[in-house]
Amino acid sequence: MEDFNLENYNFEDYFGNYSYNTDLPSILQDSAPCRPDSLNLNKYAVVVIYILVFLLSLLGNALVMLVVLYSKVGRSVTDVYLLNLAIADMLFALTLPIWAISKLKGWIYGTILCKMVSLLKEVNFYSSILLLACISVDRYLAIVHATRTLTQKRHWVKFICLGIWALSLILSLPIFVFRKAFHPPNSSPVCYEDMGANTTKWRMVMRALPQTFGFLLPLLVMLFCYGFTLRTLFQAHMGQKHRAMRVIFAVVLVFLLCWLPYNLVLVADTFMRLGVIKETCERRNDIGRALDATEILGFLHSCLNPLIYAFIGQKFRHGLLKIMAIHGLVSKEFLAKEGKPSFVGSSSGNTSTTL
Repeated sequence: MEDFNLENYNFEDYFGNYSYNTDLPSILQDSAPCRPDSLNLNKYAVVVIYILVFLLSLLGNALVMLVVLYSKVGRSVTDVYLLNLAIADMLFALTLPIWAISKLKGWIYGTILCKMVSLLKEVNFYSSILLLACISVDRYLAIVHATRTLTQKRHWVKFICLGIWALSLILSLPIFVFRKAFHPPNSSPVCYEDMGANTTKWRMVMRALPQTFGFLLPLLVMLFCYGFTLRTLFQAHMGQKHRAMRVIFAVVLVFLLCWLPYNLVLVADTFMRLGVIKETCERRNDIGRALDATEILGFLHSCLNPLIYAFIGQKFRHGLLKIMAIHGLVSKEFLAKEGKPSFVGSSSGNTSTTL
């Protein structure tokens, strides 16, 4: 083990754990310094989880899109972000059945679909996280700076969303360039990065992108904005203060629970590969299992977003009930009993809190 040079071991460079994709084969026993781990997550259980997340995300985000698109009159800036967030989560969820099948049969779809599906997954990963940050900024402006006129923001919020999608596409280009389908000996076909001779350098770049732009920076923005928002709500003694605080705490907490474990494990894996911490077979297997498990936790975020950003909001519930009443699914008396939604931060529809 001490004389073995991992930098010259190309097969491991191709198939080492990286990013939020666990469709990788085990390292062959006769060619790797460590024996393959026999305690991997059950692939059938992972497939079931993928399908459940797919169905829940499809249903939840479709309802969010329906309510936001239907409410043209009272649509706020945050509603526009929520609409794009729902689109991002739904597009991401559409890739889950393909990845689920690849868990069972390997990658059987070829290089073109490998590149396209991987690009779609990456773009929507970045866009969803960046949109969450934009929502936190919008709540900060609406509540902390409630006296500021924000009507002009309604005109360029669409350009912000287009910019987020464009930035997400740019950040995802390395995946599109390097991804390919190939069939290693004695293993199932895979869809993974082929980086040639500069594997180590490019892998560090591709790890830094999602950890920096896909987690750390959006998290700092959210903590800053929601921190000042909470302080303002405490000081202002608003009538709906406690409701707003519950939503804000849920936003930050669910985001951390879903993505912080995976990113911490990914940092540990990066340090191990750089030699900052000693690499052993046991440690490599432990990190591999942790990446598999925390990746699934991160995937769950796409179906939890409708619950956090819409379903617990009074405005969303009223909008959904209104649509159901129009189509005769609930009585108008029940809709009137529920009452109209109240808002936090400003009486203006432009700064009303959607959450």
